[in-house]
Amino acid sequence: MEPSPGLARFADVVSRDDFSLDHAALLIGAWEFPERDLERYREQLDDIASKIAPDVARASNGIGRARAISDWLFDRMGFAGNDGDYYDPRNSFLCEVIERRQGIPISLSVLYLEVARRVGVLAQGVNFPGHFLVRVAIEDAWLFLDPYSRGRVLTPSDLEALLRKTTTPTAVLEPSVIAAASKRQIVARMLVNLAGIYGRNGDLPRSLDVLERLAVLEPSNPRIQRDLAQLRERVGALN
Repeated sequence: MEPSPGLARFADVVSRDDFSLDHAALLIGAWEFPERDLERYREQLDDIASKIAPDVARASNGIGRARAISDWLFDRMGFAGNDGDYYDPRNSFLCEVIERRQGIPISLSVLYLEVARRVGVLAQGVNFPGHFLVRVAIEDAWLFLDPYSRGRVLTPSDLEALLRKTTTPTAVLEPSVIAAASKRQIVARMLVNLAGIYGRNGDLPRSLDVLERLAVLEPSNPRIQRDLAQLRERVGALN
């Protein structure tokens, strides 16, 4: 069976070693809007960055540059966490996050990362358990931010408290927990989040859309390949 145009586009983008994170993230959810011009949203990210760039350039240090991005995104532009409907799939679609200015930790983090990249600030995603974060280079250290909480700066004790909240009460903050996530890991986590949402809703066709993309992203993962084969059979039986 030939892949859908949306799946083919996604596969083409993530087949490259150093793919564009914004491009891959914008393609997540394309099953809902196959005709939408996604390049327009990359241009909107460019526009957002152009507004922020002067304040970033005026900042005297790394903390100031990180805060300039947060101030613009979360205070002036009104991007925020969607507490009212956290499990709405649209919170994971970057184009919808840009349109609605609402998201979840990972999609708001991707927004921050892509704006930071455009204004020349070194920022990385952090695959923190249960709550995706961002870290920004500040001279000889990293500043940890929570885009879901309007860019709140997290101290080591804050990070440990969050870790214990999302894992176990005795968890200890290890370097691996706050290490940088690769683009592939970021996109995979966005898809895994969606798989959980569609799974809870019993939406098999949308679960299949997600799993097909995970299989493209991680072709050597036998569990994904097995689950994909089983889900294709279940969806085929519905038709």
